[in-house]
Amino acid sequence: MDIAKKIISGERLHPSDDLNFLLTTPLEKLQAGAHLIQKNFCGNHIDLCTIINGKSGRCSENCKYCAQSARHKTGIDEYDFLPAEKILEVALANEKAGVNRFSIVTSGRALDGKNFEKAIETYKVLRAKLKIDLCASHGILSFEQLKRLKAAGVNRYHHNLETSRRFFPEICTSHTYDDRIKTIKLAQAAGLEVCSGGIIGMGENWQDRIDMAFELAALEIKSIPINVLTAIKGTALENMPRLSAEEILRTTAIFRYINPTANVRFAAGRKFLPDRGASALLNGASAAITGNMLTTPNNNIENDLKLLAELGLTNKF
Repeated sequence: MDIAKKIISGERLHPSDDLNFLLTTPLEKLQAGAHLIQKNFCGNHIDLCTIINGKSGRCSENCKYCAQSARHKTGIDEYDFLPAEKILEVALANEKAGVNRFSIVTSGRALDGKNFEKAIETYKVLRAKLKIDLCASHGILSFEQLKRLKAAGVNRYHHNLETSRRFFPEICTSHTYDDRIKTIKLAQAAGLEVCSGGIIGMGENWQDRIDMAFELAALEIKSIPINVLTAIKGTALENMPRLSAEEILRTTAIFRYINPTANVRFAAGRKFLPDRGASALLNGASAAITGNMLTTPNNNIENDLKLLAELGLTNKF
């Protein structure tokens, strides 16, 4: 609690600090501190976003967790960029349901050529029809592409670090950790906020998770999604054991201590918690992805809004 109060007063944790308390403090006590930090910087607000899989499959990259990699055989649907009318239909329904933002996510190292041009035109349509914020996730883009997204109405770019610098080569070798950091910095230079986080449960250790949290803090990331690996048959990680609820909740609290003002966003994996994610939303996570995820089911919007009301939380400003 004392450390939480110091963070609230303006102090910040650093990689050189003695951080043993993050792993040895009883979970309930660590969560209590995370709750205080969250309450101070985020209030009762929970930011809800939804995503649509705008282009699926046939990805050239070899990320071991990904159902959309062409290196894996998962039976996933494969298609090029969806028609703007289809994406608008989903976005309007999500806005009406009450979410705060909507994102188009596409498979592949980078969205380019005709598919990128379709995306730009789609974002223009969405910006003209929607009041909620627009996000984009299209891989390793150039500065010019990122500026065009900004001009088309996108205000946030999603590009996960996925894990720590040390562990990244164990997960992906078709591009580098520095490629991801470069894209994040280019997005920020283009005037976009950045959403970046990662996946836990891929075989990394606690230090890897802490290192990733500090990397995100150094990059001044505003939205940090934490995904819990859903081991998908046909991927290289299909036999990874599932993380315990306690490990998931401790990770969420740790990210709140290290990134006190960011929206720590609970993404894939809430189904692994017995309370639909309530214990995370009250003790570290100030945001969530709702609706259906790319390749794994998540809580739907109506149920999530009911859950927030039950917890005394809201996604309204």
